Amino acid sequence: MKDSGSCTLTLSCPDQTGIVARVAGLVAAMGGWITEASHHADPCQGIFFMRQQIRADSLAGGIGDFCRSFAPLARELGMEWQISDQRIPKRVIILVSGQGHCLYDLLGRWRSGELHMDIPCVVSNHETFRGLVEWHGIPFYHVPVPERDKTRAFSAIREIFENGKGDLMVLARFMQILPADFCERYPQKIINIHHSFLPSFVGAQPYHQAYSKGVKLVGATCHYVTPDLDQGPIIDQDVIRVNHADTPDHLVRMGRDVEKIVLSRGVRYHLENRVLLHGNRTVVFT
Repeated sequence: MKDSGSCTLTLSCPDQTGIVARVAGLVAAMGGWITEASHHADPCQGIFFMRQQIRADSLAGGIGDFCRSFAPLARELGMEWQISDQRIPKRVIILVSGQGHCLYDLLGRWRSGELHMDIPCVVSNHETFRGLVEWHGIPFYHVPVPERDKTRAFSAIREIFENGKGDLMVLARFMQILPADFCERYPQKIINIHHSFLPSFVGAQPYHQAYSKGVKLVGATCHYVTPDLDQGPIIDQDVIRVNHADTPDHLVRMGRDVEKIVLSRGVRYHLENRVLLHGNRTVVFT
């Protein structure tokens, strides 16, 4: 949910005694009013994760002074950390192909204020949704992606993203495999929705694969994109129960409902800085 008055401090470091007390004490010394606090200690790897939500107007010297005061503690404890101003909406560029259910859902949640973000543009390899997007007052770019040579297309998409000063790229059923160098250029800045419960049924026609296996659950996975196809860190997943009477078409219809929910949830977690990464694993403070 939109929170226009907060900033979020996120960090990870080797686990030890006193981290919470020292961070909270420093925040308090700077006048910071903590409105939400989440912590997790990974017992297997000995890593501590934290997310603090702080009223932005309570930091007397602003975020800049806080960063200068926090840096020595971060160095001492070996932290990876960042602080983000939630009052500034992230700029989200959406990519879509011929299926619009996720696009419709994201636009609706954006327009209602449920997703606190700006949408500089929507990019598609089809013209199908130009009218919908432009009706919302959002620029629409048609970038054909020819089968034989996709280099020029992805160069154009990269230019659109950078010219639009994008913070995040959302693949709302963009049915193209991104080149490895493209993925490497934007680590943790591309979110995809995969229409199955990864790692099961990777690739084409996952619902038909699921039907042939007689599964009783189908689902969707929201994950960050990496050069390894459909293997990026998972942000969110969900499933829906099915039975022997459901045809592949039924599975597709039900699966699309799950896809919309999982993608919007994953995007919101990212926008609110609730996702912390450690290798290929995520800690998601919901």
